[in-house]
Amino acid sequence: MTKAHFSDVTTWVFDLDNTLYPPHMRLFDQIEVRMTAYVMEALSVDRARADHLREHYWHTHGTTLAGLMREHDVDPTPYLTDVHDIDFTVLSPDYNLRDAIKALPNRKIVYTNGCAPYAENVLKARGLSDVFDAIYGVEHANFHPKPDSAAFETVFTKDGVLTKTAAMFEDDPRNLTVPHALGMRTVHVAPEAVSQDHIQYHTADLATFLRALV
Repeated sequence: MTKAHFSDVTTWVFDLDNTLYPPHMRLFDQIEVRMTAYVMEALSVDRARADHLREHYWHTHGTTLAGLMREHDVDPTPYLTDVHDIDFTVLSPDYNLRDAIKALPNRKIVYTNGCAPYAENVLKARGLSDVFDAIYGVEHANFHPKPDSAAFETVFTKDGVLTKTAAMFEDDPRNLTVPHALGMRTVHVAPEAVSQDHIQYHTADLATFLRALV
């Protein structure tokens, strides 16, 4: 049933953080530290207040950046450069995942709430630089973040994604709501499954899941 449900997929859309690398590698921990520091500096607040604001921004606007832009008119470009200035050596190549993605038919893209240069660094560290046809960051969505419907619409229009024959792989359940509404196959990639109507499949092992589809 699973393989048949994906047989007509023409575009495979992959989130980046905690999707194309496992959470235990803790890469995003570094970004969170830098995001908090940026909020402290930009808004002249202490760490406790910055952490509170970041949680508020995440729940209200989808990302810290979106909250800073909408509530404080923060310039996104310096922010993205700063928070993604991290150590990528904590990542290791995953050639099983590389082979599984390469074996998928048709078009394969990355779509992240980070920026595209950051995504390129992650893919390089994971040994995945040559397996995707395009990389889209938040800058390609006019800085609208997932889970905003406008973000998906902008990126999918740019790429020409036909959502009825596309699949989305994501670690954040919120970011699968719009893809499901658009008719995409939705796959939650995370150590623990969650039961939500807009999530059709779950996997804790992306490479194994993908190999079962071809």
